[in-house]
Amino acid sequence: MTDRQASPLLKVRDLNAWYGEGHALHGVSLDVMRGETVTLLGRNGVGKTTTLRAIMGIIRKRKGVIEFGGRDLMHTPLHRTAHAGLGFVPEERGIFSTLTVEENLILPPVVSDGGMSIAEIFDLFPNLKERRNSSGTKLSGGEQQMLAIARMLRTGVKLLLLDEPTEGLAPVIVERIGEVLATLKARGMTILLVEQNFRFASRIADRFYLMEHGRITVDFPVGELEERMAVLHEVIGV
Repeated sequence: MTDRQASPLLKVRDLNAWYGEGHALHGVSLDVMRGETVTLLGRNGVGKTTTLRAIMGIIRKRKGVIEFGGRDLMHTPLHRTAHAGLGFVPEERGIFSTLTVEENLILPPVVSDGGMSIAEIFDLFPNLKERRNSSGTKLSGGEQQMLAIARMLRTGVKLLLLDEPTEGLAPVIVERIGEVLATLKARGMTILLVEQNFRFASRIADRFYLMEHGRITVDFPVGELEERMAVLHEVIGV
């Protein structure tokens, strides 16, 4: 393995972030290796979403180290971060309600090589192919979530930041999204996932970081899952 392959694709060190005067993140450090799926676990309000937003650059009041492929992102404008290959899918999804599925897909610019074609996206998301001419207002919550993920895949994203992709969705849709993420993982996609549905996350994650009160308190690989269950039950009630 070369040094480049061994180094993290995403490296975060001592990340602090604020909402106004409120200190939300306290020295968060994490790594995401190329091809990994890493999950941030924790109860509501502990800083998981804030971590993704700070990495992406949506939260500008921050300090620490954020490197992506060896490139400093701490002092990089948001649009440059997107062009570097980070794609953020927020919990609210951000679908353009008056546009059709296909129009939503082609709207964002392709920022780097390797993005999926519309045909490849429709192969991965047959539901979206069936609804390609439907407006965003006519999509179910699950279809909106699929569209939000698909839209990022078209841009050539190298690291997918997913915030609560299963929140509020029916079990059958959660299962379908899990299949899609497993397929992306098998193709080498790197994913940083915020998820409260532990059972869902445990099927696709390689490693976990447990957050409490704006800090990472535990990190462990999927192979240590059974021995960590007591801690997980105490902290997040799994």
